Amino acid sequence: MVRSCPPRELKAMLQDVKELALVDVREQGVYYHGHLLFASCIPLSRLEMMVGDLVPRRGTRVVLCDGGNEGLAERAAEKLTAYDYSDVSVMQGGVNAWRDAGYEVFTGINVVSKAFGEYIEHRYDTPRLSAEELAAKRSAGEKMVILDSRPMAEFENMSIPGGIDCPGAELVYRVFDVAPDPDTLIVVNCAGRTRSIIGAQSLINAGIPNQVMALKNGTMGWELAGFQAARGRTERAAAPSPRGLSKGRAAASRVAERFGVLTIDQLRLEAFRREREQRSLVVLDVRTAEEFSAGHRPGSRHAPGGQLVQATDEYIAIRNARIVLVDDDGVRATMTASWLKQMGWDDAFVLQDGLRGALEQGAVPPTLIDFKRAATTSAAELKAQLNDGSNVAVLDFATSLQYRKQHIPGAYWAVRSRLDQALAAVSPSKELVLSSPDGLLAHYIARDVATSHRGISVEVLEGGTSAWRDAGFPTATGAERLTCEANDVWYKPYEQTSAVRKAMQDYLSWEVDLVKQIERDGDAMFK
Repeated sequence: MVRSCPPRELKAMLQDVKELALVDVREQGVYYHGHLLFASCIPLSRLEMMVGDLVPRRGTRVVLCDGGNEGLAERAAEKLTAYDYSDVSVMQGGVNAWRDAGYEVFTGINVVSKAFGEYIEHRYDTPRLSAEELAAKRSAGEKMVILDSRPMAEFENMSIPGGIDCPGAELVYRVFDVAPDPDTLIVVNCAGRTRSIIGAQSLINAGIPNQVMALKNGTMGWELAGFQAARGRTERAAAPSPRGLSKGRAAASRVAERFGVLTIDQLRLEAFRREREQRSLVVLDVRTAEEFSAGHRPGSRHAPGGQLVQATDEYIAIRNARIVLVDDDGVRATMTASWLKQMGWDDAFVLQDGLRGALEQGAVPPTLIDFKRAATTSAAELKAQLNDGSNVAVLDFATSLQYRKQHIPGAYWAVRSRLDQALAAVSPSKELVLSSPDGLLAHYIARDVATSHRGISVEVLEGGTSAWRDAGFPTATGAERLTCEANDVWYKPYEQTSAVRKAMQDYLSWEVDLVKQIERDGDAMFK
């Protein structure tokens, strides 16, 4: 039987220095409405596809929780125990019991990172300007550059007119060529607040001579002020020149000294690797996705530096783990490490000569635990079946947001942890074809069906919905056949289908209010 962990005991764990993975196994959209501060969201639906990367050491102390008396945490515990995780417990009473014990419950996602951004603004009094002030400066022809600190996909979706994409960890790396004149005002923005604040303060901490300001409330604040955001733009800051890189390295060196960022060599990393059974080790490459794909260290995962600071819990679920950051020049890894150390990650290191030796190419797939392939059908075969009226039903296990944007016509949308509801929505006489974006999750679900609902004919769409799309077959949009409530993921304010302005205002107010709630909670060790 899995051990039960009462709230008071978990509170003590959160304040010690031992490794701890606190995992909330509810769907993200449910987790969003109330969870513990340091709980990483690893839904039961995707447990086998996420936990191997987020909690790689099987001996890690793991505490699982759900809302309370839902049975999800117990189901997850059974799985992890079967997968040789040796120190697993379930929080007694879940989030409801935590609240009843008088402890803080947080809404939102990436809360620690978001609260840290607000803490930084208060602690450093990071300079900022409003959308109206920025518009006035632009109209007056002031010499400025607007740097958007988000990944390109977000920048392309919505940006400040005239802005240039330069994700967080890239700012100090590229800024000396983007704004070589010290009289140029640099404005850093994101969609809301966190990456604007951290990005602007990164440049200030690096000691660049320019005036630097964060755009208050980012692109959401820009639109709320009545200005039109740009769409579809792809301008990005160029890679640094030798002179720009030299200045970036000097700036990063000053930051490393100020914040105590330590560099380790290859021998020290190998020593860390030999100790992986006693101490968790996470090696993260903080460069761009294109650079990572072109060549990266074996055993490293991609975590672009700005996003790592913005959403740390999506890359590391173990408190007090060892973190080694990798790049090719020391600038981006050092800047990222400086923020992780201020967030309380004492054992965050930068690897010297991080790309020395043999490199691997391409993206790194997720670590899959206990993966077994099920019987499959091709996109062409499924298309023929649907065309001739065969007795087949398609269940799509993408996120509701992905399903809304694109799915196979006539497919039902479903959530793995609510499989009974999905099967009840489909005629029992139907043959089932299961799909997910790349098909991997569907293989796990096919085994679930075979185990708990014997007699149902089930196959997996080979390559998932991506294979269907790549074959040139038609797709549908919208939320037409939902088998349960679409609360599996959090919808960003600009992904809402109604009341978008209110969603933006509520989100920005929530971020600002986090500082006081963090103080009440008492477990964050920001420095």
